Amino acid sequence: MSTPVIGVLALQGDVREHLVALAAADAAVARPVRRPEELSEIDGLVIPGGESTTISKLAVLFGVMAPLRARVRDGMPVYGTCAGMIMLADKILDPRSGQETIGGIDMIVRRNAFGRQNESFEAALDVKGIAGEPVEGVFIRAPWVESVGAAAEVLAEHDGHIVAVRQGNALATSFHPELTGDHRVHGLFVDVVRAYRTAESL
Repeated sequence: MSTPVIGVLALQGDVREHLVALAAADAAVARPVRRPEELSEIDGLVIPGGESTTISKLAVLFGVMAPLRARVRDGMPVYGTCAGMIMLADKILDPRSGQETIGGIDMIVRRNAFGRQNESFEAALDVKGIAGEPVEGVFIRAPWVESVGAAAEVLAEHDGHIVAVRQGNALATSFHPELTGDHRVHGLFVDVVRAYRTAESL
């Protein structure tokens, strides 16, 4: 089977780091995505960390919010880190005025729950579906998940707070695996994309 093509939403945030991590994760082809027509050329999408309100506003401005919601609703694999987790939440506990989400995971997320930039930290995490040593989680103004619905699966917790969730083809983490050189979480997402492509081709 041909190599999956995975986009990184390139409106704001740490886009380059995700492109590097994806390219290193099981030979996925990674490319930036900014426009609606580029969504039709990819098999999955990463929504990077950054500032969720800015990403939301730019997604609307660039015309990608509505088609992205439609593709996620139709089952396209999507992975959000930090701000990307907020973007994939069906509900934000404390949204900014006018802030929208893509949705796709039945969870309630609290923005900046772990504190400000100067309170950033790292923690070793046991992530369901990731074999071997714990994953090193980098938390930068990170959200956490207040609660999940029945369809969502908790993959990891830190200090009693949910920090990784999966629902179907949608994956979200509070932390930034793209900053550590450990590409196993991206590899997990590539596996989700491959399975999706296989099912689509049947």
